[in-house]
Amino acid sequence: MPTTFADLGVAPPIVEALLARGLVTAFPIQELTIHDALAGRDVCGKAKTGSGKTLAFGIPAIQRIAEKPRGSVHALILVPTRELATQVLEELEPLGQSLGISSLAIYGGADIDKQIAQIKKGVELVVATPGRMINLLERGEVSVAGVSNVIVDEADRMADMGFLPQVEWILRRIEGDHQTLLFSATLDGAIDTLVSRYQTEPARHEVEEQEVTVEQMAHRFITVHKMDQAKVVARIVQHSNRTIVFCNTKRMCDRLSDDLHDLGVSAEPIHGDLRQRQREKALAAFTGGEVQALIATDVAARGIHVNDVDVVVHFDPPDDHKTYLHRSGRTARAGGSGVAVTLVLWNQELDVKRIQKRLGLDIPIVEMFSNDQRLDDLFHWNPADD
Repeated sequence: MPTTFADLGVAPPIVEALLARGLVTAFPIQELTIHDALAGRDVCGKAKTGSGKTLAFGIPAIQRIAEKPRGSVHALILVPTRELATQVLEELEPLGQSLGISSLAIYGGADIDKQIAQIKKGVELVVATPGRMINLLERGEVSVAGVSNVIVDEADRMADMGFLPQVEWILRRIEGDHQTLLFSATLDGAIDTLVSRYQTEPARHEVEEQEVTVEQMAHRFITVHKMDQAKVVARIVQHSNRTIVFCNTKRMCDRLSDDLHDLGVSAEPIHGDLRQRQREKALAAFTGGEVQALIATDVAARGIHVNDVDVVVHFDPPDDHKTYLHRSGRTARAGGSGVAVTLVLWNQELDVKRIQKRLGLDIPIVEMFSNDQRLDDLFHWNPADD
């Protein structure tokens, strides 16, 4: 029998807000952690992106601070990237509103004066990147004196990006009685140190997430000609729902995006050279279905977590099989179906075959031009039949 949010003791207004989004039953990480978190225990959760952990820590935080006085920060969620901060806020803000709680995301790259003005209006839940949070604390523009709930999300990525000293600097300043929740894909080394220093007898929960495997999606390898390559991408995108296209350079992302626009396809680039506002706008348009394709570098794609991506296109073949799996795993999420398409120029064939061999994929590389009808439904086309 599936466990519902009501079964876990979630407050009726939050249950109703979840129901409005079609969410009734809990994911495994939510089922494991929400009860302990609502009971006030520190929680240490091992779970990867896409497992449902935002609600696993967000629901208890919102519910536990609902009885606190309004106007000051009672819950602080620390996240590694600006993209994740906005995504967490989007997921939790409607739930907070159901109980009259105001939420705010604060991060670098956005207007700090606007953020300060919003803090002064009064917010109870803050989602923050460490650098901007420290900036505001040092200026005296935000206080953590009333914080009773602290969440460190994606602690492993914090470590990878060198943010753990900043995270600890913030955690040391939260001195009052408070609950600490920590979520990470790994719990060894520096993360284990974080747990031992800042959590008290935490309830430990782990959701075993399988690595993305080649069996979870369809794979297509297509030989294309340089002058026809953008047209091939355009045709694939036009016959798909949501497509992420990977390029190896920022310049190529911009160029391909322009080429697709010229071909009548709505596409937006996303990479590190773009302003934060541009990246957020592109991601929001893609998530909302206004843009058909996102043209991304590998680094920029780390902050992208969008469901219902049915096609991933490797415009530039990846450097190795691990990158291939990481990129391709953007499709076929949450049990859905998807197809990974690799475009191969004449001088890339040997490199692609090496990647195929490492992945155990014995799939023909088939030549196609942009007028090929097989591009309209690559999922159901079987290259072995050609």
